[in-house]
Amino acid sequence: MQGVLKKGAKVAGTIAVLKNPLTWIIAGILLLLTSIFGIALFISISLGGENQFESGMSGEGAGGTAQVSAEVLRYEPLIRKYAEEYGIGEYVGLIMALIQQESGGRHLDVMQSSESIGLPPGTITDPEYSIQIGVKYFAEVMKQAKGDIHLALQAYNFGNGFIGYALERGGYSKEVAIQFSQMMAAKTGWSRYGDSNYVEHVMRYYNSGDGSVVVVGDGTQSFDVEEVHNIMKEFLGLPYVWGGRTPAAGGFDCSGLLEYAFAQVGIDLYGTAQSQYIKTAPVPEDQIKPGDLVFFSTYKSGASHVGMYVGDGKFINANGGNGTSYSSVEEWKNLYPFLGFRRIQ
Repeated sequence: MQGVLKKGAKVAGTIAVLKNPLTWIIAGILLLLTSIFGIALFISISLGGENQFESGMSGEGAGGTAQVSAEVLRYEPLIRKYAEEYGIGEYVGLIMALIQQESGGRHLDVMQSSESIGLPPGTITDPEYSIQIGVKYFAEVMKQAKGDIHLALQAYNFGNGFIGYALERGGYSKEVAIQFSQMMAAKTGWSRYGDSNYVEHVMRYYNSGDGSVVVVGDGTQSFDVEEVHNIMKEFLGLPYVWGGRTPAAGGFDCSGLLEYAFAQVGIDLYGTAQSQYIKTAPVPEDQIKPGDLVFFSTYKSGASHVGMYVGDGKFINANGGNGTSYSSVEEWKNLYPFLGFRRIQ
């Protein structure tokens, strides 16, 4: 009888617990957390760590480092093997950046190299063979491009026919890439041909090694792009200083850096980021070139951050995180509202 009473007491206690609203609230929270964890785990497995970037390998000479995912990084031994075999061992980092753009290391045709040997896209199903063919082809276009990595990268995307076309027009430039893409699209009857932004898409994963950025203007800006860039480069690493307009302040803010540098070449950009936005004219993103200004809205509506585009998807700017430094346009687009590119008239 005593055992029955104890059992009855336990049942009664259980019922009381179940009737308590707090119990259901706690259970609901636990169920929600479990669901979120499960979904996160599924996404992580499905994407293969798409956003978990690790430092790539650093080559020598022309080599640099690539910020790539673990899926790409695992192929480094094979990339190095064939890069050395085909005489471009110093470009291991660049090839890894190329793979990050092509497949993220998540497809069997790692370098999307099937088309380079006349096969339909994705025909190659052996990752090592894809890397062998892709590296061999990249070595060929690098040689034809006479070591110009921008020209070689765009040729990897367009095909080596682009190299002769570009060299006849003074070498690689964004404008030449767009012209070639439009010409080939018209010839083939396609809506588009290749990726005219391919160089920038690859280079956002690549660091040249010494942190330097070489800017080459095409002579069409209203000022000497290289000169303005060289002035800004003198202050790389200088801390961000709110309201800083000259080196005497110990650092610059975003608009102050541009105001000072352009003043040295006789261009008046006096004022805030919003003032500089108003003083410049909009430029379509497929027509941007080094020297154009790039604007974002950070802490308030309107233009509150500005930098100068230097090519390869990067812009030089003074920001609160790294002071005067280079930043990725795409990364900033993911962080803040993007207001577009604008040109000094």
